[in-house]
Amino acid sequence: MAILKILEFPDPKLRRKALPVEVIDKNLQARIDDMFETMYAAPGIGLAATQVDFHKRLLVTDVSNEKNDPHVLINPEILSREGETTSKEGCLSVPGYLDEVTRAEEISVSYLDRNGANKEQEVSGLLAICIQHEIDHLNGKLFIDYLSEAKRQKIRKIIQKQRQNPSPSSPVY
Repeated sequence: MAILKILEFPDPKLRRKALPVEVIDKNLQARIDDMFETMYAAPGIGLAATQVDFHKRLLVTDVSNEKNDPHVLINPEILSREGETTSKEGCLSVPGYLDEVTRAEEISVSYLDRNGANKEQEVSGLLAICIQHEIDHLNGKLFIDYLSEAKRQKIRKIIQKQRQNPSPSSPVY
């Protein structure tokens, strides 16, 4: 397994729309394992393949405190959305920044699991938020796209400043 490089805003590769996964083989399984290792090391609760410069419709999540409830969603599609919830979100591709985003409170999602089995699941709470966030990545969208242009410009300046003067105590979400 390997820790992969996570692309950071404003990298244009984050805007590429991911293509469907056609084959689930040992190479994809290795990529999934690398994505989990990368996500846990970051540390994060979700990671889309787009974020690690692999432009296929694949995401991993684990929102448990114990990091013992991993989920793999291949070719995920949201079938329905219900309710609305607003929460603070962060992103491994936009390190050190949190802001309020409104998303569906509950979703129904179809996907293939890591073995290629068709699944359909209703999820709510943090897992629903995380899956929506990661599917946005697969569609070339970032959580900051829900914010005003002024806030996005502020984030761009913060990230440029962090790159020029890295601080070991800067949080990464």
